[in-house]
Amino acid sequence: MISPELYTKIQKFHFKTRFLADDLFAGHYESAFKGKGMEFAEVREYRPGDDVRDIDWNVTARFGKPFVKVYSEERELTVMILVDISGSQRFGTRVRFKRELAAEAAGLLSFVAVRTNDRVGAVLFSDQVHKFVPPRKGPGHVWSLIKEVFSHQAPTAGTDLAAALDYVNRVITRRAIVFLISDFLLPSVDKNMKIAMGLCAKKHDLTAVRITDPAEKSLPAAGLVRVTDPETGSLAVADFSSRRLRELYAREIQRRDAEFSELAARAGVDVVELSTDGSVLKPLTAYFRKREARR
Repeated sequence: MISPELYTKIQKFHFKTRFLADDLFAGHYESAFKGKGMEFAEVREYRPGDDVRDIDWNVTARFGKPFVKVYSEERELTVMILVDISGSQRFGTRVRFKRELAAEAAGLLSFVAVRTNDRVGAVLFSDQVHKFVPPRKGPGHVWSLIKEVFSHQAPTAGTDLAAALDYVNRVITRRAIVFLISDFLLPSVDKNMKIAMGLCAKKHDLTAVRITDPAEKSLPAAGLVRVTDPETGSLAVADFSSRRLRELYAREIQRRDAEFSELAARAGVDVVELSTDGSVLKPLTAYFRKREARR
């Protein structure tokens, strides 16, 4: 049961993301992710500059003047949005929590997908898949999807990205556009993760959307601090005034960043970086434009 306060928050969020997904943004998405092919739409009179290979000779002979066939892009793509709802998503020190940022990205991607007549679905996961929203069309479906992303509570707090990718590989049989939204805060990248991401990238068009918070980049010199692991619940007291501790932490973050970048590069997966203190629209628009330029 969603509380009245949360329901009001979701309504405001729903309106905001629907407003952001304007025609300009949707146009970039449509150009970045092409449809499955071209289908016949209509015939019209020949105009100077038209390709003579498109002339419809039967209609031309019937009316005594040249007509050409007009084709439109056949879309109806399937978009799957995988959203990490593990314990680490409940963290945030700036404008919003990482879970809220992930929901904003999922909502924006969902709206632009349905505006271009694509079907959109979602998978909510932590260390296992908790919710599968089958791909459908329409704004009403996006509203239901956003409610699930915002309100669904994971009974477990850990993270297993490979499980989510394996699930999509099994359930979605035809090629789809897949957005994996997570902070990718893993102790290390194991063999299962490498295999799952590689297979998903080959079967589908996979993009990693990485959620970060500025406070995760470095430790403040704040003295003794009690810290909690949001995914294991373990508690510890750390001396943040220790220069050695801050340097070790910085090196560990650099190691994880490098490991993640190598994983994505080997699988041929594009990465979009989002921060809790920044815009969602600008990085996604820049990414779509980059894909347009590649095409």
